[in-house]
Order: sequence, then C-alpha cells, then structure tokens
Amino acid sequence: MIYPTRLAVLAAAAGAPVALLIGVLIPGRWYAGLAWPLAVLLLTAIDAATGVRRANAKIDARSIVAVGETIDATVTVTLEGRDPPRSAEVALLVNPLFATDDDARARVGLRDGKGAVLLALTALRRGAGRIERVWVRWPGRLGLVWHQRSIAADTRVLILPDIRLLKDKGAEIFRRHAMEGLLTQVDRGDGTDFDALVEYRSGMDRRAIDWKQSARHSKLHAKEYRTERNNQIVFAIDSGRQMSEPVAGVPRIDRAVSAALLTAWIALKLGDRVALHAFDSRPRIASGLVSGMPAFASLQRLAADIDYSAEETNYTFALTTLATRLTRRSMIVLFTEFTDPTSADFLVRAAMRVVKTHLLLVVVLRDADVEAIADRAPATADDVTRAVTAAALLHDRRMVLARLEHLGVHVIESEHDRVGERLVAGYVALKRRNLL
Repeated sequence: MIYPTRLAVLAAAAGAPVALLIGVLIPGRWYAGLAWPLAVLLLTAIDAATGVRRANAKIDARSIVAVGETIDATVTVTLEGRDPPRSAEVALLVNPLFATDDDARARVGLRDGKGAVLLALTALRRGAGRIERVWVRWPGRLGLVWHQRSIAADTRVLILPDIRLLKDKGAEIFRRHAMEGLLTQVDRGDGTDFDALVEYRSGMDRRAIDWKQSARHSKLHAKEYRTERNNQIVFAIDSGRQMSEPVAGVPRIDRAVSAALLTAWIALKLGDRVALHAFDSRPRIASGLVSGMPAFASLQRLAADIDYSAEETNYTFALTTLATRLTRRSMIVLFTEFTDPTSADFLVRAAMRVVKTHLLLVVVLRDADVEAIADRAPATADDVTRAVTAAALLHDRRMVLARLEHLGVHVIESEHDRVGERLVAGYVALKRRNLL
C-alpha cells in the first residue's frame, strides 16, 4: 500500500495560497494556479511508481519465556531492488499476552537493502504468545510517499509460569526430602519394594524375617525394603472461572501450575511418573504419563497451553474421564476452588467415586482477603455485615473440606506464596507412608 508522507502534504498545502493569489490577481488565468498542485501530484505519482520494492521480514525470538520476563525479538528486513533506501520502519502485531514499548514500532537502518532491529516484548500472562504480523514501510526516492507491506509472521512464543522458585529452591527442597543418594539410609526399611536380604538385627520388624533363607543359612535373615518408585502422579488443574480470579495479583491457576511443575520436578527426580490434565466444563488437556528428567521440558510446554476460562467447572465429567484413563492406582492432585454450595457438592460427589480406586489430594488456596474481613474488628454496621458474610463463607468452606477428609481425601489449604512447598511436603509424606 502507498500513503503520502508529511512532506507531500506540506508541499501540496504550500501551493494553495499561490493558486488563490493567482486566481485573485489574474482572473482570466486561474488555471495557472493549478501548476504547483499538479506538479506535486505528478512528482508524488513518480515517487510512488519508482519506489515499489519486494519486502521480506523475518522474526527471530526465543520460543520459551517466563511470565514477567522481557525478551528481544530480532526483526530482519530485506528490501529488494535498485537503490534501496537507507532506512525503514517496522511495526509488530502481537496478542494481548505481550506488552511492548512504543506500540512495537522501530526504525531500522538498511545497508544494501538489509537491516535488523531489536524490539522488546514483555510477557504479561502465561499462555501462547504470538507475533502475528509485521508491517514494513519505507519512503520513496523523493520522500513524498510511504510504501508499506503487511507480512504474516505467526511466530509462537510459549509463556511459561514463573519457575524461579524451582530454580532457586528446587535443589534445596529436593535435598530436604531426598530418598536416594546420601540419604538412602533414611529410606532403608521403609516402603514395600524389596531391596536386600540382610542378617536380622535387634530392632528390626520380626514380620520381615525370611524363614526359608534363615533355615538355609542357619541364621536369622530378614527382608529389607525401600520406598516404592514408579508411582503415577497426575496433576489435575481446574481452569474454570473461579480459578481465573487473582490472588495477590496473580490468577489462582498460575499459582496452581507453578506448584504443579515444582512438585512434578521433585517427583521425576524421585523416579515417579507424572501426567498433567486441565479441565473446565470439559477436559481440555490430557497428557500421557512421562518419566525421567528430560520429560520435564515437555510438561512445561504443555502447561503453557492451559488457558484461562470463563466456564463453570464440571467435576463429574472431568474426574470420571480422568479415572477411566488410569489403568492402575494413582495419586491425583486436584487444584481447584469453590465458592458456592452447588459446585462444592458436585466436587464432593465426584471425589466420592475417585477415592474408591485412587489416592486423591485436593489443593486449595486460602483467601486472605475474606479471612481479614472476618477477623477485622467492625467499626460500622456495614463492617458487621461484611464480617458476618465472610464468616459464613469460611464456615461453608471448612465444612466442605471436612466432608472431603471424611471421605478419605487428603486436603492441603495453603497460603498463595507457600503452596509449592506445602504440596511437595505433602507428596513426600504420603510417599513415605506408602499410601501411593
């Protein structure tokens, strides 16, 4: 597309007073006043015809970033043809997951028709960020017109949850709860997997004595066990409307995904198998079970595709579908949130079916704002109303959590900034108790 530049507009406007003056002073020669505007129009047409070029643009950016991180997207522009201009302007069209400076516009210097420029992109929320289109424009030889091209880019950048906790504290948490390596002696004697046949020592469980081997060796020998590995851990993340609400400025679902990734990292280090599921009104993401540390990168990429939803959560559909895909007893970690009795009742009914076969751990975040309203000393009648309402909400919440615990569901109600550590501690505790 071709647009007039500011120079062409100013040149045409400058000829208007001249044409008016000629029309007033020389009434019979009014057409002479059109010479200047026609000359500008002719030069503009020539500039438009001679400045046509073939434009290409290439975007080079990191494929994976973290929430809150700023990356530089390198835009390389190539203009083909004789006597290319010395500079051009570029602009990017990005989706709302990115924030940009100067509306993602920049000037790029060209040398022999080729140049590159860096544009800063800041990741705002988790998801699939996209650079959808690139606009390139350059001036004509006379500077009277802009030549503009729109180039489809469709560059995809996965915006992953902030896993700085994993990088900063993951190793520390793993050392604290490690079950192998230097801490194998702490693990020995626990679990159900046979580890070794050793000579019986005072203090060992008499039920572990192997009487057949003892008869052969004429000494008491006992079986030593270790904690079972290769357990199946499934992280089921509710991505419905209530999980999209923010807690301390960050959506609940983002905090859930960060905690799930941290625990998945620990579980993979301990030899267990991990899967990731997401659902709202119906299942959205269902990964297979993976094992080994190299598989963690695929879990990260899959977590970026968990979208924010405005739909209500269907626990029955989601958990029933998940249970039918599991061929053996597994630990299901369910991240969810409930605020009304109806959704809570559906959650309890769905959990009732799941716990018959699998180990269910429900993780919810404490609502610090509601707790603060309930604990605050009222000063006005409105404060009393708010406190009573908040206390009623907290009471209903505790009743639902108590019903889940009575069914055999393990519950973690955590602060938003400690949910990852609390979940890891709960997972390791269940593993040590051989409940998986």
